[in-house]
Amino acid sequence: MSDLRALFGIEQPIILGPFGGLSSTALTAAVSAAGGLGSFGLYGYDGDRIRATGAALRAATDRPFAVNLWLPTGDEVEPNPQHAVFAQALQPFYEAVGIDLPARPERYVPSLEEQLDAIWEIRPAVLSTVFGVPSAEVVEEAQRRGIRIVGTATTVAEAVALADAGVDAVVATGAEAAGHRVSFLRPAEDSLVGTFALVPQVVDAVDVPVIAAGGIAERRGVAAAFALGATGVQVGTAFLATAESVATPAHRAAIRATAAEETVLTRAMSGRLARGARNRAVRAIEASGTIAPFPMQNWLTGRFRAAAGEQNLGELQSLWMGQAAPLARHDSAAEVFAELAAGVPRPS
Repeated sequence: MSDLRALFGIEQPIILGPFGGLSSTALTAAVSAAGGLGSFGLYGYDGDRIRATGAALRAATDRPFAVNLWLPTGDEVEPNPQHAVFAQALQPFYEAVGIDLPARPERYVPSLEEQLDAIWEIRPAVLSTVFGVPSAEVVEEAQRRGIRIVGTATTVAEAVALADAGVDAVVATGAEAAGHRVSFLRPAEDSLVGTFALVPQVVDAVDVPVIAAGGIAERRGVAAAFALGATGVQVGTAFLATAESVATPAHRAAIRATAAEETVLTRAMSGRLARGARNRAVRAIEASGTIAPFPMQNWLTGRFRAAAGEQNLGELQSLWMGQAAPLARHDSAAEVFAELAAGVPRPS
C-alpha cells in the first residue's frame, strides 16, 4: 500500500517524530487523536516501563500509535572501570545541579530482546526503528502480529537495505533534523544528506512508501515533501515546542529563539552525533575533549540533564532541535497538526 492512511489506519499522513527521552503520552495521543500517527520513543525503557507506557497510551487514545526502538549497532560499550574516569570529567555539571557523581550501574540500557518482548505484548499499530535494519525474525514477528514496521535511513543505501529487509515504509531523514543522526552503514559524519536531496533519491530507489523527515515544520515543507515523491511526513521540533510536550520551558524557549545556523551537530551529550543548540554544557564538553563512547556518555550526562530539567536550567540540558526551529510557531499540538495538514495534497 502506497497510501500511509490505509497502511497505518490514519486519516492524515502526518507522523510525530519519536523523541528518545522526550516523548509524552499526552503529545503522542494528541497527534493520534488529530488523525495522524502519534509516536513514542522507547530508548532506555525496560520491559516493565514499556508495558506501563503501552497501557497509558491505550488509556489516552483508541487511535493507532507507533513506538520506536534503537537497534544495537555493535559498538555500544558496557559499564567498565572507565566509567569513573568519564564521570569525574563531568563533575562540574553534577555540582552545578547539586547531585553526587553517579556510581557505575549494572547496565546502561536494557536488552533489545527485553524491549521486543514487551512491545509484542502492547501490540502498537506501528514499530519504527533507528540505527539499523531490523532482523528477519523481528520483521516476521511484527507481520505475524499485524504490526507495521518502519525503518529509518539517512542515505539511499540505507533505504535500500531497509526495503530489502521487508519493512513497510522508510523514513528518509535529512541532516536538518533534530536529535540523533541515525546512520548505520557509514559514519554519521559521512551521511549528512539534506532532506530535499535525500527524499527524491530514496523514492526512486525503493518500492515502499517514503516518509520525509527533517526541516519540515509547516505547510510549505509538507507540500514540498509530497512534490518530491514522499507519501508522508514526520515532524519533531514543531511538536516538541508545544504545551503537550514534556520539553521544559527552557527547552521550548530555546526552540523559539535559536536560528537555523545556530544549531550544531555534536557528540558531547551522548557520544553519538546529534543536532541541537550549542549551550553551555555542549561548549564545555566539546572544549574538554573528553567524551565517553555511547551509551556511557549518554548515561553519564543523563544524570545531570535530568536534574537540570527539573530545575529548568536550559544551559545544562540537551536542547535537541532541527534547523526548522524558527518555523515552530504554534503552542498546541492541534495547531501544529492543522498547519501541517494544510500542506497535504488533496486526493485526486
